[in-house]
Amino acid sequence: MKKHQLNEYLEILKQYGLVESFDLSGAGDVEIEGLTYNSKEAGAGTLFVCKGAAFKEEYLKMAVKAGAAAYVSEIKYDEKEPYIIVSDIKKAMPKLANLYHDFIWKKLNLIGLTGTKGKSTTVYFIKAILDDYLVGCGKKESAVISSIDTYDGVVNEVSHLTTPEALELHRHFQNAVDSGIEFLEMEVSSQALKYHRVDDIVFDVGAFLNISEDHISPIEHPDFDDYFHSKLKIFSQIKTACINLESDHLDEIMEAAKASERIRTFGLTPKADIYADHIRREGTDTVFEIHCDRFDMEFRISIPGAFNVENALAAVAVLYDYPIDAEHIYNGLYKAHPSGRMELYATEDKKVIAVADFAHNKLSFEKLFGSMRADYPEYHMIAFFGCPGGKGFNRRKPMAEVAAAYADKVYIVADDPGDEPFSQTSAELASYIEPTGTPYEIIENRAEAIEKAFRQIKQPTVLVMAGKGSDQFIKYGKTYVPCASDGQVVAKLIREYDEKYR
Repeated sequence: MKKHQLNEYLEILKQYGLVESFDLSGAGDVEIEGLTYNSKEAGAGTLFVCKGAAFKEEYLKMAVKAGAAAYVSEIKYDEKEPYIIVSDIKKAMPKLANLYHDFIWKKLNLIGLTGTKGKSTTVYFIKAILDDYLVGCGKKESAVISSIDTYDGVVNEVSHLTTPEALELHRHFQNAVDSGIEFLEMEVSSQALKYHRVDDIVFDVGAFLNISEDHISPIEHPDFDDYFHSKLKIFSQIKTACINLESDHLDEIMEAAKASERIRTFGLTPKADIYADHIRREGTDTVFEIHCDRFDMEFRISIPGAFNVENALAAVAVLYDYPIDAEHIYNGLYKAHPSGRMELYATEDKKVIAVADFAHNKLSFEKLFGSMRADYPEYHMIAFFGCPGGKGFNRRKPMAEVAAAYADKVYIVADDPGDEPFSQTSAELASYIEPTGTPYEIIENRAEAIEKAFRQIKQPTVLVMAGKGSDQFIKYGKTYVPCASDGQVVAKLIREYDEKYR
């Protein structure tokens, strides 16, 4: 990796008008050996970035003690080290990362997805198709950055953030290239677009899946307009833009997409470049036909929910320009099963059907509950859900109303309370359910609620466990507390039931 001198970092920040003051103290020709905002990673020759509302000067002192060559900050500190003061540290970080890693993303086939619902599922459809093709060619599997997990050839870990900060993101790109990986697919959140995490990179192909009101809170987006237009920014960074014709606000999306070099459409109408029809359920599979100028053939996915056909179409559209034949597409779509997305469980006698999903907003709730009701119309339905503390306030009422409309009973459970007391969140959710007349119960511990409901089942029942998917942690305060996932809890109960009644 090419090394750059400290004065080159200064010049790149000057070029974008971000520098307010600086003092390199004769260290301008020092070669920068590392770039980080984590004081524990600082070492000799590090350019240390002071970022975040929770940043403390002691972190800078630790970095200096470890040998940091200089720091970049919005605030001048008392340290005598060389410094560059910038007007916006969030805008500065992608500039620094691009220079440090020498625009490493250009060596990847980079795929980016945004939308309110379906990003994770679509990313894993893409990964499954790509990997089937790549392995067949004797190449490395693709890298992925998602809200579920991250794999870059070096790092393989559970994710706590949909799109990482710029310094981490470019490090993942570097790891992928160094590992001989050619493709990287990633989710691009509205927060990443709004707060510059993906600035100055260009996606070879990207997709805009859909849009509905979400992430409206004091710490996210003040209103839908801000959320929507943050999402639309992605088009200025995409060569080929794939657009779902089934999305709301389609006219605005299509207009914004003109910023891309090319546009490709997908959907459930023949007006789309790639479209699906004859959608039907066969067992737990969803079967459909895809039509385009390359093929007309039947495909199937093993994930329940007809709405996932749109996600499958998005994957096909995104990979359309690559030399991937229909066989790899068929194999990939059928093998793909993203962790925590529509995970289906059932007792041997089919008396109990359970589904665990990451659904966390009105649109995903409507798709999840509507799909399960359509698939099991005669079953009693029990819902389990909560809301993360301190954010997503606009989600709470719609989610509660959707759950109450579909379910015969609702359990309000914890979902990453953070710094907001569960009693406060649950009381608010209860206030939205009460007017509907749907019975509900508040039990903070998700496993206890699922077990209680399961042991009281007397008729064919569907358990819909929303929000946490395959997560094996729950966030209280700033701490991630280990726990069994919803799926693990219900799988154990089902095993016990089957052994008893077999």
